[in-house]
Amino acid sequence: MACNDHGNSGVPVIGFADAFQDNTIEQAKTGFFDALRKNGFDEKQGSLKIIYRNAQGNIPTLTQIIKYFVSQRVTLIATNPSLSTITAVQNTKDIPIFMMVSPTPGLMKINDSAGKPPRNLFGVGETLDYIDTSFLLIPKVVKPKSGRLTVGMIYNQSEPQSVESMERIRNLAAANNINLIYQPVNSTADVQLVTASLLSRNIDVFFANPDNIVFESFETIIQSCNQKKIPIFTSEAGLVARGALAAYGADIYQWGYQAGQQAALYLKTKNTAGLHWEMVNERKKVYNPSVSKQFGLSMPLNFHPVQ
Repeated sequence: MACNDHGNSGVPVIGFADAFQDNTIEQAKTGFFDALRKNGFDEKQGSLKIIYRNAQGNIPTLTQIIKYFVSQRVTLIATNPSLSTITAVQNTKDIPIFMMVSPTPGLMKINDSAGKPPRNLFGVGETLDYIDTSFLLIPKVVKPKSGRLTVGMIYNQSEPQSVESMERIRNLAAANNINLIYQPVNSTADVQLVTASLLSRNIDVFFANPDNIVFESFETIIQSCNQKKIPIFTSEAGLVARGALAAYGADIYQWGYQAGQQAALYLKTKNTAGLHWEMVNERKKVYNPSVSKQFGLSMPLNFHPVQ
């Protein structure tokens, strides 16, 4: 797959699609462009052109954004997070797509009947294995108020990876004698009501799983949980800085940086030969010291304070 040069100057054009506005997700975009800059591709220096669009959580808008990138014949499309990746794959088979903050193609249900990912999909994905480590941290740190430990979570039933992670957590909870109460949520508008309903059911902990609605509505969730004195554990390291207690998960900035390194290689060689999507290579165990103090909970030694 060869690279299109654009304009008389031959400057590559990147179409970057964010599905929604979110401080955590944005770290991936920063990492992506930092990696390109370190490799000599910098809009300020005139060696790169960037068309940036944010769908603000609107799927039809996201589709329009991708179609616009295709009409502009951009050199590559950068997608963040999974909703952008899925939309891009559905709308172009030719322009290379570099994903970040997205699960594996299998989890996104975009592989073909032979189990192969789209041939124009590159960048960095993640399995759900790390969720086990994050979830099983809970019984090591929290003692139940009465009887069995009860964990509450919400999940977006229209998002494949969210349903998949909920199923995984449900099996994990059953195997470890943890009572799991989970409720579906359809949009950010429902989050406050659904979270309040969960909190009324005497849970010990709220678990924030990898879900776009959870990312977008995290401040609403935090506020509700803090009022009821319920700590939040998560598998997303980026949410710890925003008030969750602890996480084991990918560093979002590094995730974007890794995808940017791969995109830079493509821009240098003007060819995708030898490139393929790869697994995220940096995960970390972090906790929020002020939140651990607030709840009087001590963390295992291998967890580090969030930066």
